[in-house]
Amino acid sequence: MSNSANQNQTNERKIYLKDLHQWVPVSKTDYDNYYRDINAYRRRQQEHGRCVCPANKRYLCDMDCWTCRFHKAGDELSLDYTVTDDDGNEKSWLDDLADDAPSAQAILEDRELLDTLICKLNELDPDGRRICELLLQEKSEREIAAIMGISRQSTINYKKKKAFDALRELLRDYI
Repeated sequence: MSNSANQNQTNERKIYLKDLHQWVPVSKTDYDNYYRDINAYRRRQQEHGRCVCPANKRYLCDMDCWTCRFHKAGDELSLDYTVTDDDGNEKSWLDDLADDAPSAQAILEDRELLDTLICKLNELDPDGRRICELLLQEKSEREIAAIMGISRQSTINYKKKKAFDALRELLRDYI
């Protein structure tokens, strides 16, 4: 056998198409591209004990482990999994998770502060209230100056500081 014939045999690869139940010849590049993600995924699953595909059946892998007959639970554990400490006390992993939900008291306090803030905004002078409204719309000081017809950004900065100081004074019991 010549070297070129030998080289052609080594470059000829086949991909198994499960839907068609047949092998399809492809180039080495196509073969590598097709199996690159599949092999990486399968190796990750095998590292965690979730894939136990036998070596002679690896061509069947289509990265759908949930329907694969070689799928195992591996190292996945439930949050209800219990651990026993040195004193013999059992606790689940769920016990260690922090509860990030705000308390009812915190929600009521925030609501009261918001209602008070809205009322106190109405007590500001018209320019101060308008500046606060535009800041809530995420406008910059330069944009606010253009909207209000004021030529200097520093004037807006001064009025904003004055409005914030007034709000701070009106809300001093809440801060």
